[in-house]
Amino acid sequence: MIRTFCAAVLVTACTVSASAPTSRPVSTEGAGCTAVTAPPPQSPPPTSVNTLRQAYFCVLDNYYSGPVLDSRTLLKNAMAAYTQSLIRRGADRADLRLPALTGDRDTDWAAFAKVLGTGDPAALRAAITGMVTGLQDNHARWINPTPPPQGGPIGTGIVGVSAEQGPQLDPAARPPLFITKVLPHSPAARADVRPGDIILKVNGMPAFTGDTVNQAIIDAFASDPVRLTLKRPTTGRTRTVEIGQGPLTRQPPEVTSKKLPGGALYVRLPGFHEGAADRVIAELRDRPKAVVLDLRGNGGGSPREVTRLLGAFAHGKVTSYFCPLKGDCVPNRTDDSVPLLGSRLVVLTDRGCASACDDFSAAVKGNGLGALVGTRTAGAVSGPGNGYLLDDGSVLVLPKVRHLGPAREIIDTIGVPVDHHAPMTALDLATGHDPGVAKALALL
Repeated sequence: MIRTFCAAVLVTACTVSASAPTSRPVSTEGAGCTAVTAPPPQSPPPTSVNTLRQAYFCVLDNYYSGPVLDSRTLLKNAMAAYTQSLIRRGADRADLRLPALTGDRDTDWAAFAKVLGTGDPAALRAAITGMVTGLQDNHARWINPTPPPQGGPIGTGIVGVSAEQGPQLDPAARPPLFITKVLPHSPAARADVRPGDIILKVNGMPAFTGDTVNQAIIDAFASDPVRLTLKRPTTGRTRTVEIGQGPLTRQPPEVTSKKLPGGALYVRLPGFHEGAADRVIAELRDRPKAVVLDLRGNGGGSPREVTRLLGAFAHGKVTSYFCPLKGDCVPNRTDDSVPLLGSRLVVLTDRGCASACDDFSAAVKGNGLGALVGTRTAGAVSGPGNGYLLDDGSVLVLPKVRHLGPAREIIDTIGVPVDHHAPMTALDLATGHDPGVAKALALL
């Protein structure tokens, strides 16, 4: 699977103006984190204790619940990750221990920094990751960008699996785990790996332990080569293949459409990226009597694209709320400048439908705009993230508000339930059958 600098659920936070200046103020010694206004510098200094200091205060000052966070918990999580990094590399220090902490953020940082001394760059990076992971927020991330490989992207070409949910595997996933997308002409395609192939093992590790998906196989997928034990659902044949990484040709995700029987139009929207709503609306220019909008695997994007696309199906509706830690929630509303289509709507969702896709699905269900078909959405919609630059060129992404659904309900971690359950199976994928589309046509 290909990992990119901006995950789909963070597209809003990571997007910067194309006209932004290439030289701009960056974080300096003694300064706090700064809002991202342009891509990070190409040759930043290494991660230092000051970088960790910036991250610590950036969370306390800018995260949604930062003002009420216990700073001692942040530093404990940072120290745990820091020491674990040293232990893994055989570099533990006899004098390294967490100092007594008081709960005063400035005093505690001074004591913490004194213990670290000059710091170990790799362990400091682990500490930042541990501190942010401890927030247990699916839209809080620390991104340490790496330059793209010369000659373009490389990988195996397996770019989708059934339990994929952001940077992890869906903890609610049920067996089997199967491949959902393989890039043409990639190493995986040349090894005759196909959508629908069931993954039994990755480098000898089982995909499931009992009924629980094995999160460890995520890192195993990144090995070069990777050894997969696969089962083809159409024949039952099991085989083991070793796939090395190679050059990939990957086109940006596009909005696609096709006519369905009975006058309905099927539209696939892979993400709520900038301009996505208008591209969908352009596909619907002939005002079909019904629209089957496929949001399966849609990792999210911009909340503005959500309200604009919803404006084609309803006006005057509250779609969601953004709520600060203190004060009144701000409602988001349909973009009523968009002409109404008057089309019936069926939305296809799955556990890969996250963030802005959760948002859109909740608005459709909560406002009675159409039927949801497939499986419950991801429930990865804590709140839109803002990007903050640290002095080593890395970026903290932190939500400043919390997202609630149109009835002020919590969608985050729970997801949006469907009206009609129609999961995609490995055999469906292998044989070209789509139970979601079949159910949609039955409803229409």
